[in-house]
Amino acid sequence: MHIIQEEIGLPTYSVTSADDDNGMHSIFTISPLPPGFGITLGNGLRRVLLSSLPGAAVTSIRMKGVQHEYTAVKGVIESVMDICLNLKELNLRKFSKDAEILTLKAKGSKTLTAKDIDASSDVEVLDPSQVICTLEKGGEIDMEITVEKGVGYVPAAERNKKQNEPSLIYIDAVYSPVSRVKYSVEPARVGQRTNLEKLIIDVETNGSLNAEEAMQFASQILKSYFEYFGSEEKVVESEFVADFSRAGVPEEEGASAESRESYTPIEILNFSPRTLNALINAGVGSIEQLTKCTGSQLSNFRGFGAKALDEVADTLKERNLSLDDDSMEEQ
Repeated sequence: MHIIQEEIGLPTYSVTSADDDNGMHSIFTISPLPPGFGITLGNGLRRVLLSSLPGAAVTSIRMKGVQHEYTAVKGVIESVMDICLNLKELNLRKFSKDAEILTLKAKGSKTLTAKDIDASSDVEVLDPSQVICTLEKGGEIDMEITVEKGVGYVPAAERNKKQNEPSLIYIDAVYSPVSRVKYSVEPARVGQRTNLEKLIIDVETNGSLNAEEAMQFASQILKSYFEYFGSEEKVVESEFVADFSRAGVPEEEGASAESRESYTPIEILNFSPRTLNALINAGVGSIEQLTKCTGSQLSNFRGFGAKALDEVADTLKERNLSLDDDSMEEQ
């Protein structure tokens, strides 16, 4: 990590569900980040989320009595082209990589939706209300739908050149399970540093992967590529890469080794901004200084209430530390 993280502490990462629909829409927040890292991380993750995640899509159809997509089917209100566009909008989850053929057969006056498709256990229809076509009185449809699992976008023209089977109508395949991604970068502050950044990424999927799974997959893809440029065996200019075992404040002239080792920045405890600012404004800048304070002393700090006191106590307890109240009681 950037060496600045030694001073400001590790960034905190949080996930907030934007709806109750199985995690399909979530908001991810990471902060604080060094200047410029918000757009660096956000843009890379967004591009991978939209282009490189696996999903399922309809790739071709075959309809009885139809030779090409510009045909009108007797008894069917929509044209074959409209039916192809509706099938292109289907949200599907496929559990294996092999192609699967689904069927849709119906007669009589009715509106056919995705729930009318006869699917195997290998394919799950995620939006059963998606309209496919409408039959008039006396209308009939007999159709085979090919579903495949893949990555990215494959145009119908590309498949038609390679396979070119008679009466098989190819459809543009949009495999990506991510329907929308947007990110924003907001200013963040830690102590006296006001030029830090907070990255917020809003991810929405079709349900074949939830938003957290999509983010994890995208992160793993980026990591696999970045590893080509680095080596774990050798770190160039290691003193400028964050190492939290040596985190501390800049050395002052004449300072002893003992005094340097006994100063651990309070920022690495990742307190809420309100609590952190109250402590720093009161002159408490290190963990060592904090553990020498009593609860009553902290309560006298400006802007430091009972909620902040509980936050400090809980955070210190996680690190097997405590305020000075216990030692005061023993004395």
